[in-house]
Amino acid sequence: MAYEPMQLNLGSLRSAMSLTLHTHHASRIWHGRAPSEGRAGIIGLNGFISAMNKMKRGAEQDDPYSDFWMLRIEDKLEQTKSTLQTLREQVDQALADVPPALSLGENMNVQPVKLPLFVNAQLGFMAVYLLADYDDLARKLILAHHTALIDRSTLERWLNDGAHALRSLFSLAQQYRYSGTTRDDFAAKNAAARAALEKFGELPQDVLEGTRRSRFAPPIARRANRPGAPAAAPAADAVKLAPKDGAADGAPDEDATT
Repeated sequence: MAYEPMQLNLGSLRSAMSLTLHTHHASRIWHGRAPSEGRAGIIGLNGFISAMNKMKRGAEQDDPYSDFWMLRIEDKLEQTKSTLQTLREQVDQALADVPPALSLGENMNVQPVKLPLFVNAQLGFMAVYLLADYDDLARKLILAHHTALIDRSTLERWLNDGAHALRSLFSLAQQYRYSGTTRDDFAAKNAAARAALEKFGELPQDVLEGTRRSRFAPPIARRANRPGAPAAAPAADAVKLAPKDGAADGAPDEDATT
């Protein structure tokens, strides 16, 4: 007697995640910076993750500019991580001057904010980790100042250096735009490719050929309108970052619900 194979209707994997922040300094990075006279606004963490999701979907659709931007953001993430690490080493050195007879506990907020996270882009997760690092750095800096290990100007300078590194990262992500082209367009040298070149500029040859991509680049889903190509799978990167107070900042986007 023949047996039919059992059909298993498995859903998507999900994991509950949240980010706990203890400092107003990190909270301000989360929210972003509103535009003011002579100074452009900067998206918050949710806006950054929304941009990363768009970038990821563009790379899936074989847009070489999206791949190029993923490489740029990955490099910027590493630079930001290096900046925060240097600051951490400086504050750790300051805290090392505490006399052995004195014990300093963790500098924790009695009422931290716990923010639920729904993230689907790996480069977005990397930014979450950096914000958590900055929050920890800010706690240590405040403790070092409170215990007279660093002065007020040093406290403010190091806090500003860390905040500037993160805001510079988010500001770079704001510049990304999906080109709407594919590598096939560039191979054919058609009107779409010519328009993209005029608008976005030349690409490195290895990126254009697809031989250099981000280590987190997604597999390319071939478009259905290409001869013999399978239909592209629907993107499953809906992103939602919703603080309990509903005050998360960032550019409105269909991919980030606040």
